[in-house]
Amino acid sequence: MIKIFPILALFTLTLWSCASTAQSGYKNVPVAELSKVKQTQKAIVIDVRTPSEWQQGVIDGADLFIDYNNPTFKQQIGKLDKSKTYIVYCRSGGRSAGASQVMIDNGFKHVINMQGGISAWNGKLVAKP
Repeated sequence: MIKIFPILALFTLTLWSCASTAQSGYKNVPVAELSKVKQTQKAIVIDVRTPSEWQQGVIDGADLFIDYNNPTFKQQIGKLDKSKTYIVYCRSGGRSAGASQVMIDNGFKHVINMQGGISAWNGKLVAKP
């Protein structure tokens, strides 16, 4: 019985951590799959970096620019169609993960975090529109 308890505890902890990960709601997708996901799911690409980062160039095909650090971020995403699919990116993936979670928490159903952000992007960058 004593040997079974640690195994049971570990099993329970593993199931709990998997469940909490699955409940986050958004998906993490590698940079290499961005174009495919954008086309197949008709996804809208959102750059959540700061204006000074935007000035350095944006991913070709980015549709929206909403600064995650702006106090009006939640208001701005609140104006978007929650039924559409969104791909969110930042510099390295941290802010976009946070932005993706905020979107899920606010009723968005299809949100994708671009893993590695623009730092992992090998495609074309364009000037900020």
